[in-house]
Amino acid sequence: MPSYGLFPRLLADVGGTNVRFALERETMRLDPVVTLKVADFPSLEAAARHYLSSVGEMPRHAAIGLANPVTRDMVKLTNHSWAFSLEGMRCAMGLDTLLAINDFTALALALPHLPPQGLAQIRPGQAQALMPSVLIGPGTGLGVSGLIPGHAGAPAVAVAGEGGHIEIMPDTDDEWVAWRAAQREFGHVSAERLLSGAGLSLIHDALAAQAGAVAFAPLAPEAVTAGALEQGDPLCLRSMRVFFGLLGSVAADVALVLGARAGVYIGGGIVPRFIGALRDSPFCERFLAKGRMRAYLDAVPIFVVTAAHPALLGLSVALSRAVSKPG
Repeated sequence: MPSYGLFPRLLADVGGTNVRFALERETMRLDPVVTLKVADFPSLEAAARHYLSSVGEMPRHAAIGLANPVTRDMVKLTNHSWAFSLEGMRCAMGLDTLLAINDFTALALALPHLPPQGLAQIRPGQAQALMPSVLIGPGTGLGVSGLIPGHAGAPAVAVAGEGGHIEIMPDTDDEWVAWRAAQREFGHVSAERLLSGAGLSLIHDALAAQAGAVAFAPLAPEAVTAGALEQGDPLCLRSMRVFFGLLGSVAADVALVLGARAGVYIGGGIVPRFIGALRDSPFCERFLAKGRMRAYLDAVPIFVVTAAHPALLGLSVALSRAVSKPG
């Protein structure tokens, strides 16, 4: 039987744009994180081998977080072309253990282990112990998860769902303009269609078209944020307002579904870079704008996850649980 407690262990957080690798020397003691572009490699195995060759190590145990569902052996990234067999990759790399979970499931598992300086509080509230937390985060897509406390001292359970693909309900005129543009192009409009990097570009493009502007191509999301926050461009400011307003509404929906009395956490690749803009946006008011549930939501604190590479900590938790199981 393999020796499951041996270190180092390989941790990999795979997004639609970047993959981040680190070796874990002891439980939650990680080497410096190395970030590689997903587009630069034909497969996850190729990227992992490149990283491991650079550090001169070949671990026996690994955990990967993936920005898509993990429901069977064959995995296909939702927002990239990588596709592979988990068992095939495990055998090809000579691993005793290869654990794969959704990347936001990993981030949810990390929440209890984040240092206070790794969180920025957006609105106050009274977090209730032993109640669920919610996690939501726009990036290449829209990640959604939750953390459910275990019963009688059992480990907390992270929700492995696909909440980014729920319906989204506009409220303001600008939000309806963006929603209708997405419906014309895609038919079904999920939350992820508008609450993602591509979604921010789509929002701006829709507002620009309504204003009569002629664009040769949609503005890149980083150009929209720069236009809003650095140049004060009116269309970019409106686009950010739509984005944050919809995010507040969706975050509240998920909090109501899970009864997230312990708090709402925002991660992902976009929001942690714009905390000031989030505070100045309609986000908090839209979070509360749920009719009879306003008082219920008013007690829920909201935080932005600012810690670097937090999902890797959650992968450490998940891998430790996996390799400690007997037999």
